[in-house]
Amino acid sequence: MLPLAFLGLFFAWPVLAIVSLGLREGGVASVLVDGDTWELVGFTLGQALASTVVAVVAGMPLAFVLARCRIRGLGVIRAAVMVPFVLPTVVVGLAFRTFWPDGGVLPIVLANAFFNVAVVARTVGGLWAHTDRRAEDAARALGASRPRAFLSVVLPALAPAIGSAAAVVFLFCATSFGVVLVLGGSRYRTLETEIYLRTVELFDLSGAAALSLLQFLAVLAVLVLGALARRRRETALALRDREELARRPSGGEWYVVFAAFAVVAALLTPVVGLVTRSLSTRDGWSLAGYVALNTRGDRGTLAVTGIDAAVNSLRTAFDATLVALVVGVFSAVVLVGLRRSGSRVSEVLDTALMLPLGVSAVTVGFGYLITMDALPGDFRTSPMLVPLAQALVVTPLIVRMVLPVLRAVDERLRQAAATLGASPLRVWREVDLPLAGRSLVAAAGFGYVVALGEFGATSFLARPDAPTLPVVIARLMSRPGELNSQMAYAACALLMVVTVGCVLLIERLRVPSSGEF
Repeated sequence: MLPLAFLGLFFAWPVLAIVSLGLREGGVASVLVDGDTWELVGFTLGQALASTVVAVVAGMPLAFVLARCRIRGLGVIRAAVMVPFVLPTVVVGLAFRTFWPDGGVLPIVLANAFFNVAVVARTVGGLWAHTDRRAEDAARALGASRPRAFLSVVLPALAPAIGSAAAVVFLFCATSFGVVLVLGGSRYRTLETEIYLRTVELFDLSGAAALSLLQFLAVLAVLVLGALARRRRETALALRDREELARRPSGGEWYVVFAAFAVVAALLTPVVGLVTRSLSTRDGWSLAGYVALNTRGDRGTLAVTGIDAAVNSLRTAFDATLVALVVGVFSAVVLVGLRRSGSRVSEVLDTALMLPLGVSAVTVGFGYLITMDALPGDFRTSPMLVPLAQALVVTPLIVRMVLPVLRAVDERLRQAAATLGASPLRVWREVDLPLAGRSLVAAAGFGYVVALGEFGATSFLARPDAPTLPVVIARLMSRPGELNSQMAYAACALLMVVTVGCVLLIERLRVPSSGEF
């Protein structure tokens, strides 16, 4: 009941409230038949498709290296691949603006792909590490070239993982907010940014409701396809449940390794450019932006200092992670139990838990403002409002990391403990928790950095006197003045440092092939 109550109270109720409000005001039909609306849909899907293709092409060499190669520095590669995925969207937008000051379609596509290469590398690599080399070696022995053996033997075996990864990447790119807001400006808009514009600036609830419905239907379709691909991937993993030792690359495999290193270099380029930009001014190298974080910006741009916003971000992310960890672990336990009992409800609940990743954060945020006053004490003014919105985004990711580990626990161990008189709670404490403990800690760290950089719902719900660091960065970039710009880049650099530290910790604790991310 806990996952259902959380989804119902803090997701379904606000979303349905804002959509029904827009429907009652009328005008939805006119928005749906408007040609501009479908141009918006076309651009949203087009840039998402292009970003997905780039992410898959760039992620495949990395998946091969992570799954099949034994080379030095593999842990560094894993961390370098994972950092972009958990960076705040505003940070990535500013990083790409250092190379494309005017923005455009190309930087939007590249920035979205930059985010999601890790999804492809981890998801495909997780299955690739368990595929049997003997079929590929047999094809090579029968005269097939290395490319033909890959296309005929390896690629079909990896198809479930590639489909699952592509569905998730497409979902993330289609609902991208911060990247499009920073790099698209007023020229290029997606459904997500248009919903924000109509809700916040134009107060066009009927138009926002119509676009939200379109986005929800598209997201639901992608989630269903992703669930089917994920089930095929899990079946493939079960069929190949054996440890495949990596080996040193040989022959043409070195070209793939070099391509993987080139992708890593490309991923690090925006990060290095952003750090360099935070230290450069018109007069040369300077720490002025970092020093100014202890102020409110040029001419009092901010209501609080940058340091206060950073502290508030850390506190809010901790609260959000705590909520998401509780709900996510309960959800994973429920899904495992339903799967073991053969119930098909598990697929429905699994898809429902992923829905918050694809529904407009603005829709959720505005829904909070029109519904939460019905709760005791007018919950709209509660300091927990932002953490709860962030927890909605973090919970599905925690489920995706913890669920495979819990499913891998041998049911015979649990049955033996129960036969010896252990209660269900003690079985969980003595069997499940020790086996899944490392994964739980890694999931908590992963959720923390994602919550730390959440921008969509936070930008709508954060109070002026208690903003988070991503909200402060966006505000600084929207105001003139070199000092404001330097503060924004310095704040981005600090967020990256925290992110890198958390990712390195996650890599030390993470169980190999233990989750989709």
